[in-house]
Amino acid sequence: MKRISWDEYFLKIADTVAERSTCLRRKVGAILVIDKRILSTGYNGAPKNLAHCSEIGCLRLAFKIKPAERIEICRGIHSEQNALVQAAFFGLPVSSATLYSTHFPCITCAKMLINAGIKRIVIRKMYPDKLSQKMLSESGIEVQIIKR
Repeated sequence: MKRISWDEYFLKIADTVAERSTCLRRKVGAILVIDKRILSTGYNGAPKNLAHCSEIGCLRLAFKIKPAERIEICRGIHSEQNALVQAAFFGLPVSSATLYSTHFPCITCAKMLINAGIKRIVIRKMYPDKLSQKMLSESGIEVQIIKR
């Protein structure tokens, strides 16, 4: 019997987490893992108790904003941010964790992941943010792409 790798196992979980996303443009899921144990999960959507884009529409779509541009014009919190916030809310340290995500992080998330002490990022798909790619490379965080 052949078992899937740990990386594939956690990426499949991130894929499932992404199904909770309320974003109209891109459904993203992320999980933080240390020692093969899940610390927290996150998906992209509006802050707690606020209306989601799936309910009221997307500003980025309305203004035809391209990916990786003007990311501040969005109701949603990114999946990586939600995973970090969830861990912080429960007092869980994330230093040395691996982030498993359906997509490469944007620049804002990359900076947060660097400062949080994330050591490795495993993703399914790229995201067109050159500055994020450059800063993660400079930080020494290992980034691995595992496509289906």
